[in-house]
Amino acid sequence: MRIAAAQIVTGEDPQQNLELVRQWTARAAAAGAELVVFPEATQRAFGHRLTPIAEAVDGPWAQEVHRIAKRHGVVVVVGMFTPASPTEEGKPRVRNTLLGVGPSVVVSYDKLHLYDAFGFQESQNVEAGDRVVQFPTRGLTFGLATCYDIRFPQLFHAHARAGAHATLVPTSWAPGPGKVEQWRTLAVARALDSTQYIIACAQGVPAAAGVDAPEGAPTGVGHSMIVSPTGEILAEAGEEPELLVADIAAETVEKARSALPVLANARSDIDYFGAA
Repeated sequence: MRIAAAQIVTGEDPQQNLELVRQWTARAAAAGAELVVFPEATQRAFGHRLTPIAEAVDGPWAQEVHRIAKRHGVVVVVGMFTPASPTEEGKPRVRNTLLGVGPSVVVSYDKLHLYDAFGFQESQNVEAGDRVVQFPTRGLTFGLATCYDIRFPQLFHAHARAGAHATLVPTSWAPGPGKVEQWRTLAVARALDSTQYIIACAQGVPAAAGVDAPEGAPTGVGHSMIVSPTGEILAEAGEEPELLVADIAAETVEKARSALPVLANARSDIDYFGAA
């Protein structure tokens, strides 16, 4: 199966960002891709108010994404924001949601691990999800994860044990010293410790795309990657908008799990988090 990762840079306007989805889905389909992944926060970039544009996964913005996917006969996975319950103090929040739509696919996933790190507090405005999500299409099974989730290997193990051949990781990675190196290391590590493909699609660097971005927000570092189950980086972008394309296969995953049976060898009789 041919998959694509569309590294774009989004801004404040959801309709302009939707036009990017149209353009890059067409490019991915023309390259032969059957599934195209877009970054986290494609609907609206971080650093802008999210509650005014949050909508249900069957709302007008999401419906147009579905029409785009149907028009090109591909599965589109894209980051958006959906309504959530307010905080105890009554402050409105959203959920950081991945929408997956296309032939025989309608699925959504709410980010499990919120980015309360490096001085940013995503939990102030976002409500965490509460379920692990996979979906099948065209003979392969895909897990879903978002950005900060990549630092939590247990989620990727859960996907692999549920039969996932690949996990899709839309991201708007916060810039900073060493962050690109951490991103690359984590993508490779998650591929190796769960023996699956990792399709890590990031927001590009705003300045590289001529986009003005709010200071202090996780606006992207680029370096989207497609990583094999044995940790080989099959494709990697730079900082600018770029389309990555690669072919993935269930047989490759099966061979990796036969040669490196870390899932089978893991001890299920040990309470790793129990008292010493």
